[in-house]
Amino acid sequence: MTPPDAPGDTAAADTADRALKAAARHSAGRTAAVAGCALAAACAALAEPALLGRALDLLLRRDPSATEWALYCAAVIAAEVLLDAATVRLTGSVDARSTAWLRRRALDALLRTAPHHGARRSPGDVSARLTAHAAGAGTVPAAMATAVTALLPPLGGLVALFLVDLWTGLAFLAGVPVLALLLRTFARASGASVGRYQQVQLALAGRLAEALAGARTIAAAGTAGREAARILAPLPELGREGRRMWRIYGGTMARTSALMPLLLYGVLCVGGLRLAAGALGVGGLLAAVRYAGLAAGAGAVTARLSAVVRGRAAARRTADLLGLPELPQGTREYAAPGPGTLELRGVRVERAGRTVLSGVDLRLPGGSTTAVVGRSGSGKSLLAAVAGRLTACDGGQVLLDGTALEELTGPALRREVAHAFERPALFGDSVGAAIAFGTRPEAGADAVRAAARAAGADAFVRRLPEGYRTPLDAAPLSGGELQRLGLARAFCGAGRVLVLDDATSSLDTVTAREVEHALAHDVSARTRLVVTHRATTAAGADLVVWLDDGRVRATGEHARLWQDPDYRALFGWDGDTAGGADR
Repeated sequence: MTPPDAPGDTAAADTADRALKAAARHSAGRTAAVAGCALAAACAALAEPALLGRALDLLLRRDPSATEWALYCAAVIAAEVLLDAATVRLTGSVDARSTAWLRRRALDALLRTAPHHGARRSPGDVSARLTAHAAGAGTVPAAMATAVTALLPPLGGLVALFLVDLWTGLAFLAGVPVLALLLRTFARASGASVGRYQQVQLALAGRLAEALAGARTIAAAGTAGREAARILAPLPELGREGRRMWRIYGGTMARTSALMPLLLYGVLCVGGLRLAAGALGVGGLLAAVRYAGLAAGAGAVTARLSAVVRGRAAARRTADLLGLPELPQGTREYAAPGPGTLELRGVRVERAGRTVLSGVDLRLPGGSTTAVVGRSGSGKSLLAAVAGRLTACDGGQVLLDGTALEELTGPALRREVAHAFERPALFGDSVGAAIAFGTRPEAGADAVRAAARAAGADAFVRRLPEGYRTPLDAAPLSGGELQRLGLARAFCGAGRVLVLDDATSSLDTVTAREVEHALAHDVSARTRLVVTHRATTAAGADLVVWLDDGRVRATGEHARLWQDPDYRALFGWDGDTAGGADR
């Protein structure tokens, strides 16, 4: 399982901030509307105490214009209510759009990178980053817009206090340094706590996904209790971090809540003394108390600051996917059909600082079948991935009919190179759609059935409740049947090259022979590269490439290589030289 991200990673924070800025630009109009409505509501809130104080003084003096001022007060209060409602509605829209944008970009980056980059994180980890953490990050643009305007009522209220009466302003100002210290401490402590909480969440999600993927193994081993304990092992730490996070938030809110009444009482006391001295009117005292309430509204600032802190921490998790390197693609298209000659020139591939393929020089003539053999870990699957550009070379080149694969556009490359894997994943609404998946243009019903027949899948597909229209989730498939559908999909989309990465390992011997016969005679692909552990498959190939520790140890026909006892040992053969050459 992928280890959690290190907290305080500056590069991750920069990537997250860039992603959040881009998400804000995506909904720039709505975000501006949120800020505008919040700003207007804040201005209305600041105007309200002055209007109320003025109206009260006029009413006490029985001034004829008091009714007019009362109407002004009602209009401002109504405007504030409506603007607050509009802010809430627009905030929901911005949150949804920002979340969707982040998810689309992260998923796009995940699908555009080489598969081995995406596979470094567990499915549970990726799922958490794309769901809960993306949703948390999506709240930041609107929260930032409202957090800035949330400062206006407290600051404006403080300024208005001094304008109403200098001494009431000074009374309130005495507690401001304590309030500022509380907010600063909260921002620092909350950021670290939220980051640790989300790390534990990712670890738990990863363990759960692993267990779900291996449910049959767990059931067969009778280790359900032990696995449940392993999955839930991070819960105590999650609880500790969650309690710590809410203690920080609750403690800050409690201290600010205790501080605010003291400040208000101080303003009220000083204002009462000023009223008794005749230096302040009743309306002025009302305005001073209301402005002190606005100036004391740090709780709203704390809540918005908390949302921004949590969102930025979540954005780091989602933005980690945005940083995945894209597999480069070119701009060239093939102008005419070709024989499918595949060349690997000085290919070198590194993983985690270690060279895993080195000095691979091969030429696969168009129309030929090449088998790749070797012990586990020798680099067979990596060679197949490089040959079909599922991963890039760190050195050297792969050419198809004289054109480097990195120069081709993505669609051109996938039209010409098809893949089948040991454990295929099927996509589509039905079995037929799964076979046609990825074909360009989409294969018709006849082509789908022909590919299924070539893969030995037509008979069992026809026995399904709705044949080729059977939904995938209603089609119980064995490992061999799943593999045959994966082969059918590759056959259906085959162009110049077909790469089979141990794609017949789950087939019985008879079916495997039928597939090999179809591969040689019925499949349209001109050139075939087959990773295999079967001696019979190697025997039927035009050329065998023997890999050993990331290097080509030997190439040639199976019968010639069979003379080498190390080669025979690859297939578990310890008999005489001739006995298994064609088995």
